[in-house]
Amino acid sequence: MNRKKALIAFGGNAILPSHQKGLQSEQMKNAQKAAKLMTHIVQKGYELIIVHGNGPQVGNLLIQMEEAVTKVPPFTLEVCDAMTEGSMGFMLEKAIINELRKKSIDKEVATLITQVVVDRHDPAFQNPTKPIGPFYTKYRAQMLIRQKKWTMIEDAGRGYRKVVPSPKPIDIVPKRVIKSLVEEGVIIIAAGGGGIPVIINGNGLFQGVEAVIDKDYAASLIAREVGVDLFIILTNVPQVCLNYGTPEEKPLRLITTEEAQKYLDEGQFPPGSMGPKIKAALEYIEHGGQEVLITSASHLKAALINRSGTKIVASLKKRRQ
Repeated sequence: MNRKKALIAFGGNAILPSHQKGLQSEQMKNAQKAAKLMTHIVQKGYELIIVHGNGPQVGNLLIQMEEAVTKVPPFTLEVCDAMTEGSMGFMLEKAIINELRKKSIDKEVATLITQVVVDRHDPAFQNPTKPIGPFYTKYRAQMLIRQKKWTMIEDAGRGYRKVVPSPKPIDIVPKRVIKSLVEEGVIIIAAGGGGIPVIINGNGLFQGVEAVIDKDYAASLIAREVGVDLFIILTNVPQVCLNYGTPEEKPLRLITTEEAQKYLDEGQFPPGSMGPKIKAALEYIEHGGQEVLITSASHLKAALINRSGTKIVASLKKRRQ
């Protein structure tokens, strides 16, 4: 019997919150908390794919490399992405396996180092906007601009930072492996940090690029390719709201894709917060997905039984087609 499939996407700050020091022991404990939620989804009858962010983790790794630059040659961003996919995957994988063992659930968990293809002609490459890594002095920044051709910006008087493009994902490698393993009942951790960005160069070969892929867009693409029944996006609020942060704030329990697009066009969901999550949800449903659930980690259990969260579903017109 075919079991339902779910994909859950959550940020790297779930494993490394900003108020913590970033100790390995802290991240292990946070992974254990996340594992309990993942196991709950499995207990609800779903095969599961997990996509996590890596912003804090890869940022710390880049700082470590800058501090050691006179002793050890640094790696480029896409290799750092691969390193954090492995390290975070290990922490989550171990925690989930242990949680499954506590529940006497016999399932395997696997972390896949995932390359995500982007278009080398994506306009984002002409306009890098995503700051990453450490703050540099003006002197060091100018040196890096000359030596490595980096794009740097001054950040509110705190120093200079490297900025990289954020292109849209267009393909997942290895998507067929992900689908096959999930259908065999394996819990998959994939596309950590949005995946490792690669382009197809002029020779038709994969080539890594320094870029940041939004993990919600990557998760949406995997959800479509695999054909999951439920796409869950965890954020820091229990529900999507209109007029967020104002006296007129209104939580949304259930909206159609038409309504979501209307609110998006009206500017209700800003690019730096809820906007990408709504766009990722719309892309998933418009390509045949069934429903998206947006909520916070603390409200996920309630949201899975329709007592919290925001559900986005196809419009009535779309469902009739």
